[in-house]
Amino acid sequence: MYTELIETLHRVMKESVENSEVMGVNFLVEKGEEEILYCQEGMADKENGMEMNRNTIFRLYSQTKPVTGVAAMILMEQGCLDLCQSVGEILPAFSHLKVEKDGKVVDASRPMLVHDLLRMTSGLVYPDDCTASGKAAGVVFDDACARLHTENPMTTQELAERLAEGSLLFEPGSSWIYGTSADVLGAVIEKVSGKKLSEFMEDEIFKPLGMTDTAFWVPAEKQCRLAKAYETVVKEDGSRAMVPYTGNNLAICNDMAKAPAYEAGGAGLTSTLDDYMKFARMLRNGGTLNGKQIIRPETARYFTGGELMPAQQQAFENWIGLDGFSYSNLMRVCKKPSRCGMIAREGEYGWDGWLGMYFANFPKENMTILMGTQKKDSGTFSLTRKLRNIVLSSI
Repeated sequence: MYTELIETLHRVMKESVENSEVMGVNFLVEKGEEEILYCQEGMADKENGMEMNRNTIFRLYSQTKPVTGVAAMILMEQGCLDLCQSVGEILPAFSHLKVEKDGKVVDASRPMLVHDLLRMTSGLVYPDDCTASGKAAGVVFDDACARLHTENPMTTQELAERLAEGSLLFEPGSSWIYGTSADVLGAVIEKVSGKKLSEFMEDEIFKPLGMTDTAFWVPAEKQCRLAKAYETVVKEDGSRAMVPYTGNNLAICNDMAKAPAYEAGGAGLTSTLDDYMKFARMLRNGGTLNGKQIIRPETARYFTGGELMPAQQQAFENWIGLDGFSYSNLMRVCKKPSRCGMIAREGEYGWDGWLGMYFANFPKENMTILMGTQKKDSGTFSLTRKLRNIVLSSI
């Protein structure tokens, strides 16, 4: 039925591999309970001769965020977490916040709320060299990276507390910036649940859904399935090549070989396309999969249908490539498909990852698109949009 579509996808994916845009890629589409297509091209680990395939394990990086968002929804349903509660009431280090204003650092005028973490309206940032907030975050992550292989690694709680010591980029709730909100939310989930983030996710999400290949690390018996990360380099003659990337970005250990002390709610999970499809399908089904209810239908509607306030949306629109979208609960949400720079559907939601993982759910079509690759600094990039456009123009 989709022979021509699949041939087109394979051609585009193969060209991307041959042009050293990616080392390998796989792509999975499901509509309702039916798998529409699965395609793969290239290598998961060229040096060890491992082809990309269905059981390849990927570092999700920011595609971790929607899972952390669902964990927060579970606690909200249980009456354990109030989204309008001050983060400082749960994590005392956030009780006395500082904010950058007119080149000075002053006391914040309003507390950071839990829903600020879910909407990225907290003022928390990722490391940068341009702002006091970014520089302070950089010191924290540099220290976390330096301690990864020591006897005193930084924990989820310590990292959150250290981030609280730096200034915020803006008053909580007044704007939007992509940053460490989900990592702090991970610490909130630990405090409220009384469990490590990994334990809470395993008990409440992974085990009920049968996500047996999703975790914050990859044990020895599965290491042979872990895709290697790569980056594109330009040679002296102008040609391009892919070389292994071995850095520990954002304090995530590249080899994923042991359970980390810092379980990053914003970037730490590994998974496969088939495993993540179970999570995506659960959301499409209103919070339930195979008789296992993770969140209730009303909660699922709330989780997948939010949007930013006008001032926050104005800041979000500086994100090139997400025209027509808004943001809520650690995911993009499409509001105006006509404004998008790619074919899009109203109400679609999802997110991506720093190494190129990609997730999109389409509620009206009851469809999911998943893409897997491991290429440094990718996120949603040209290949992602090309493959999306091919599928959405055909189905």
